[in-house]
Amino acid sequence: MKKSKLISYGLLHSLSVLIYTAAVAWFMFNGERFFGNDKNFTMPLALLLLFVLSATIVGLLVLGHPIYMYFNGHRQEGIKLLFYTIAWLAIITIVILVAKAMF
Repeated sequence: MKKSKLISYGLLHSLSVLIYTAAVAWFMFNGERFFGNDKNFTMPLALLLLFVLSATIVGLLVLGHPIYMYFNGHRQEGIKLLFYTIAWLAIITIVILVAKAMF
C-alpha cells in the first residue's frame, strides 16, 4: 500500500475517533438534561459501562485495521498505519488544546 494511502487511512481513523469522542463528550455534558440529577447506583454504573464501551470502540478504530493488516502479511504497513493514526491523533489533540488556550 502506498505511503499516501496509509497516511489518509490514519487521518480517517483519527477523525472517526474525534467524531465519536465528541459525540460521547456532548452526551456526557448534557447528561443531566436527559436523565436529571440522579443520585443512585445506576448513574455510576452507566458511566463506567459507557467508559468500557468507548474504550472498546476507540480501540477498534485505532487498532482494528493495523492488526488486520499485520496478521494478513502486511506487517510493516500495519505498524506504519498504527503510527500514522497515533500521529494524527496527537496533531488533532494539540490543535484542540491550542484552540482552547487561545479562546
